[in-house]
Amino acid sequence: MINHLNEVNDVKIYSVFDDEFRTYGNIVEGYDFSELIEFMENHTDIPENGNVYFPSVEGLESCGVFSDIQSGIYGGMPIQIGYCNGRNSTYNGFEYHKCSEINIAVTDFVLVLGHSRQIKDNRFYVGDEKVFFVPEGTALEMFQTTLHLSPCKVCDEGFKDIVILARGTNTPLEKSAPKNGEDRLLLQKNKWVIAHPEREPLIKQGAFAGLIGENKEIKY
Repeated sequence: MINHLNEVNDVKIYSVFDDEFRTYGNIVEGYDFSELIEFMENHTDIPENGNVYFPSVEGLESCGVFSDIQSGIYGGMPIQIGYCNGRNSTYNGFEYHKCSEINIAVTDFVLVLGHSRQIKDNRFYVGDEKVFFVPEGTALEMFQTTLHLSPCKVCDEGFKDIVILARGTNTPLEKSAPKNGEDRLLLQKNKWVIAHPEREPLIKQGAFAGLIGENKEIKY
């Protein structure tokens, strides 16, 4: 798959198992995620268009591995387990959180990643990112300094991704932040966003149009 993706795209696509991923995150091992994956396969759908995201899903959070993740990976801090399913194939923008994010690939997909230190005056320039292929069944941690957004599909059927974060992340703000400096990027709780001007849904939500350059698409 990764060889084919590199043949049809004009950007280099790495594997999350390559050394290039090490500044963005880690591969998570030592946990049994099979119950989470089984739930996703049997109880969630991929929409016909666009993406769906649910921050907290009871069926996922009732799986036995929930307490292991909370105590082992997050050091006892409250967490939520949700999912993102969809058919996205463009860069669209970036987000970051002030905590690590765990992603478990129920299907193959691609992630487009950057570093928060690359943001200058609330802007990120296309070309500074790296693109990574994530094979089905892989669990990975993205550091809080890693810019990311929705996965990109690598087949017509779309993708399924389990998303684990500190509880409350990606839910509505109870109080608006001052609109200066980094605060201009705060869109939801623990969610700072830079959107491409063509990503209309995010722009309409109030996201800052700070992704500069082509709205590139991952081909497959």
